[in-house]
Amino acid sequence: MSKNLNRYDILVVEDNPGDYLLVEDFLLETRVTKNIRLAKDFQSARDILKDELSHIDLIFLDLSLPDLEGEELISRIKEYSKNVPIIILTGYTDVDFAIKTLSLGASDYLLKDVLNTTVLHKSILYNIERNKTMVNLKESEQRYSDLFHFSPLPMWVYDKKSLKFLDVNDAAIEHYGYSYEEFLAMDITDIRPPEEISALKDSMIKQRQPNKNIYHGEFTHLKKNGDRIRVEIRSNSFLFRGLQAQIILVNDVTERNLHIEAVEKQNEILKDIAWTQSHVVRAPLARLMGLVNAMKNERITDSDKEIFYNHILKSAEELDEIVKSVVSKSQEINVNSQNE
Repeated sequence: MSKNLNRYDILVVEDNPGDYLLVEDFLLETRVTKNIRLAKDFQSARDILKDELSHIDLIFLDLSLPDLEGEELISRIKEYSKNVPIIILTGYTDVDFAIKTLSLGASDYLLKDVLNTTVLHKSILYNIERNKTMVNLKESEQRYSDLFHFSPLPMWVYDKKSLKFLDVNDAAIEHYGYSYEEFLAMDITDIRPPEEISALKDSMIKQRQPNKNIYHGEFTHLKKNGDRIRVEIRSNSFLFRGLQAQIILVNDVTERNLHIEAVEKQNEILKDIAWTQSHVVRAPLARLMGLVNAMKNERITDSDKEIFYNHILKSAEELDEIVKSVVSKSQEINVNSQNE
């Protein structure tokens, strides 16, 4: 009947021998069953599902068992089923109850009166494949959640329409000082200084442009204690819980920027010192050398020597002031280095 090469281990939870034989016959005709196991009550089903050596791909569950029934039975089987799809087998035709069983975690709902090989075959394949997709989706969501919440850098998700925070990771909570609940009660303008709201709006306009899903820029943010920090922002658009959302990755560059500013200031001081050494020092030094050479060569009279001595003293004092200025600027560099 089927070209499907996969075979599955099926657990049938059924206390009625006649109903079980009927289901077993249909299952064998589908040719997609590898093993069929029977549990006549909840306790037996639980023992099979708890057995680590037991492998079950799909469960057919009758809703009326000697030791448990109805909604509680579904909930308890779901507790032990480990994401294995559960198909309800019942004689009830109540549509509301059928919907209720699906909300409790059942994958499908089949009436015993209309069972046949074709119905079982389709239901088995559909529910197993659907369950694989759902498990993969849950694993993907879990990976996203782990990457998001375990990130050492602050991250959040906000609604692109309302600008409300939709999710925030632990790093953001620790870095900004707001609790998770406080973040979700705010929108992204609440962590921006008033003078940067226009820059925020401009960046959002850029994000709406075609092929501009990825955006990055540097902005000022406000912490809960009022501190201002400079941050690099990287963002991307995606669908989050049915909403058009933006995911944000934040890198606080405040300390880095202060370090760069300090280095730039020190470089300016060093340039000034170098210019002083090459230009300002040269003038009094040249005068001193000229005066000393003139006196050495005895080309001046005794009456002029007093005048020369005064010029030498004046040039020496000028040179001393220059040296003091250079020392003062050098000490300023040391102070800046200690403050970093």
